[in-house]
Amino acid sequence: MRKLLAASLLLVTLGATAETTAPAGQPMNQTHHTIDYIELNVTDMATAKAFYHQAFGWEFNDYGPDYAGIRKPGGEGEVGGFNQVEAVATGGPLVILYSDDLETSRKAVVDAGGSIVVEPFDFPGGRRFHFSDPSGNVLGVWAER
Repeated sequence: MRKLLAASLLLVTLGATAETTAPAGQPMNQTHHTIDYIELNVTDMATAKAFYHQAFGWEFNDYGPDYAGIRKPGGEGEVGGFNQVEAVATGGPLVILYSDDLETSRKAVVDAGGSIVVEPFDFPGGRRFHFSDPSGNVLGVWAER
């Protein structure tokens, strides 16, 4: 089973552009010094998967009871994962998701059991809100105006 650092949130590819094989056996292209994978610590794997599936339509690759990969749209490769831990530390980098419809995304977060921690606000280039998932992770969602 994969060994992961519980404190890890962002993994950065440190090699040159290369094609490797994703855990699901799908080829992936990496780009030197770009954010390659986002890993969220969660306290309950089933609850986290249900929340993100309901709110955003995410699909997962399971690697045992303590880890799940977040599939890329279309299912080829992964963009991140969930690592089950006893407690989630708050703070650190803010992961921000893009939305075509901010109000629909806000409603989906609430309907799935998330909490809005910062209501939608304007910023240069668009609008965004921040939410807390059932494990206590805070993420943002933004949209163009």
